[in-house]
Amino acid sequence: MKQALLVFFGGGLGSVARYLLSLKLNNFENAVPYGTLLANVLGSLFIGIIFGYMAKTGNLSEKYSLLLAVGFCGGFTTFSTFMFENYLFIKDGNYFGFLPYLLMTFILGFVALFLGLYLSKLI
Repeated sequence: MKQALLVFFGGGLGSVARYLLSLKLNNFENAVPYGTLLANVLGSLFIGIIFGYMAKTGNLSEKYSLLLAVGFCGGFTTFSTFMFENYLFIKDGNYFGFLPYLLMTFILGFVALFLGLYLSKLI
């Protein structure tokens, strides 16, 4: 039960952080919903750092991985919103918004994940 509460608390914090980013940065007059993009890229970076640090040192306990990786990163990143925003681009025929957003999210997400894994080695 304690594990579920850690995930719940971390997920709530991550969801609020993502919501605040979206309020500040998502503007559908722009070609890209930057708030969602930034949340997904930062979440990839964070999870790379968390799991890379755990693999390197073994110092991050299960409770912290549940709180930070599963909870916070799970609540902070948002695949469902990403998919819906891509649907809206396609529905509106905005392929010049769809393609860059799709590619940036995947490419920057992978780069951020690997950067996080690399940074965890320096900690």
